[in-house]
Amino acid sequence: MRFPFLFISRRWNVKAVHRPQQSPCISSILALTRDQRFFVLRYTSTSLFKNDRNHYITTPIFYVNASPHLGHLYSAVIADCLHRYKLLQGFDSKFATGTDEHGLKIQQAAEAAGKDPLTFCTDVSERFKHLFSSCNIAYTDYIRTTEQRHHRAVEHFWSVLWNKGLIYKGSYEGWYSTQDESFLMPSQVDNAVDSSGKDIKVSLESGHKVEWMKEENYMFRLCAFRSQLLDWLRGNPRAVQPERFYQTVLQWLQEDLPDLSVSRQRSRLHWGIPVPGDSEQTIYVWLDALVNYLTVAGYPNKYDQWWSRAHHIVGKDILKFHAIYWPAFLLGAGLPLPQTIYVHSHWTVGGKKMSKSLGNVVDPLECSQIFTTDGMRYFLLRQGVPDSDCDYTDEKVIKLLNAELADSLGGLLNRCTAPALNPAQVYPSFCPQSFPSKQGGRTVVEDYHMLDAVKNLPATVEQHYERMHVYKALEAITACVRQTNKFVQRHTPWKLDRRDSKDQRWLDTIIHVSFECLRIYGTLLQPVVPEISNKLLSRLGVQPGERNWAALKFLLRYQGMDCPFEGRALGSDSGVLFSRVERQNVDKERKKTTKKVAKLK
Repeated sequence: MRFPFLFISRRWNVKAVHRPQQSPCISSILALTRDQRFFVLRYTSTSLFKNDRNHYITTPIFYVNASPHLGHLYSAVIADCLHRYKLLQGFDSKFATGTDEHGLKIQQAAEAAGKDPLTFCTDVSERFKHLFSSCNIAYTDYIRTTEQRHHRAVEHFWSVLWNKGLIYKGSYEGWYSTQDESFLMPSQVDNAVDSSGKDIKVSLESGHKVEWMKEENYMFRLCAFRSQLLDWLRGNPRAVQPERFYQTVLQWLQEDLPDLSVSRQRSRLHWGIPVPGDSEQTIYVWLDALVNYLTVAGYPNKYDQWWSRAHHIVGKDILKFHAIYWPAFLLGAGLPLPQTIYVHSHWTVGGKKMSKSLGNVVDPLECSQIFTTDGMRYFLLRQGVPDSDCDYTDEKVIKLLNAELADSLGGLLNRCTAPALNPAQVYPSFCPQSFPSKQGGRTVVEDYHMLDAVKNLPATVEQHYERMHVYKALEAITACVRQTNKFVQRHTPWKLDRRDSKDQRWLDTIIHVSFECLRIYGTLLQPVVPEISNKLLSRLGVQPGERNWAALKFLLRYQGMDCPFEGRALGSDSGVLFSRVERQNVDKERKKTTKKVAKLK
């Protein structure tokens, strides 16, 4: 199979100016059979590194043309959750986020603000940093595309593609969306009318205005990689998750891939990285931005340790850039492909898309101050379903946090640690005779169902965390919390007679089992609500070194083994685990925080 170097399309008019010889890279790839190419792609993206204990997770780098919104925080919280989960499992995890600071939109926004571009970018980038700090986002690397380390990585990456004959100079004529920084085909464009009644063309996907552009620039031979991308995806059906988005990418690849313009004339776009060896051209903002993942890994020097274990978190609106353009660039450069591209959907408000004109944009910093950092993290991860858009309202947040954090989890902890039930304030003993391995005495069948559910919970949660289905993990945890509350309510330990030795042993056993359940819940919830989990585990007397994944051994005394917590003093009482949220207080706080946040901006 051959790929012609002169690509002609009725939709994308590209006239070759430079026609290099077929590169060794392309020749070697095309010389392989389909099965051989499949093996190489699968090997480089998975098998080679299966025993590695490194883990590298990224958010998209966020565009600094405006302040952060709820979707930005959602991406960051998902990545932070998976990063913390991997740390609990004993991985050496790197977590990168940051800001994308080049492009025409930034250039125009800086001009409108009367600032030089770098000052403008720094101001907005600091808002993202402040939001992430406020929301306990534990990134290990914050990358800005204006940094010199990134410039060096982009220049090197470009040179590799150029030297392999994958970039050539041509003329591009077609539709371009400045808002999306995206080149579009005619099939992706529709007619519309702007606010003044003028006929315009817009992107079918984003609704943003597009303009016809004709200029000489550099093209990337994207058409040469269609079959390899198909091989990669078919050989790695979990490379793009959830399944819905995997199928979307496969559908895109059923059509021809036109070569991609990867530069703009510097006379139009001066705010960006110049093309190496051509000061009249600026590297396309998306090629520039995508390389950030390599920059953080250490590219072009010692980067294998991290790049071989890369996982991306992206919003569905930038799926094509990450699942088609980025893998094609990497294949061209001879680099391994990402392990996984996790895709999430968007947030609406009251069923409507957020927009400044509607006045319904949700300020994530304000929300985190009103509902607490952990409260907001829990809501986003509990309600966020990756393969469909999710809806935000204050009422939903209040209802969820009160039901699951304040009443169910918090109520269980408060009840079991109350001096009335546990006057010695210790982790009480478990009595095998009171809770025999087979149903008998005071135990009932529902008690054993609860033990089985909690015993299996870590494996269930692990499966869901691995697939970015955090909401399913939280569903499973919440279901077990409800079972434990029913267990306590069913056996009414407050009615037992402490003067009776059998009653006392049964009371201690009820509390011991409940504490063991709470310890499992607190450990599993650490990636989602780190502050609440710390408070819960500290109250139970669980030390920092006893909170990792290896410590998820449930109810050892029931299995005839020693329990390291039995008889240990509880931690000091630091109040309720999570305070109930009242609607009237939310309204008052929103007025206060609006003023505070306005000052920070």
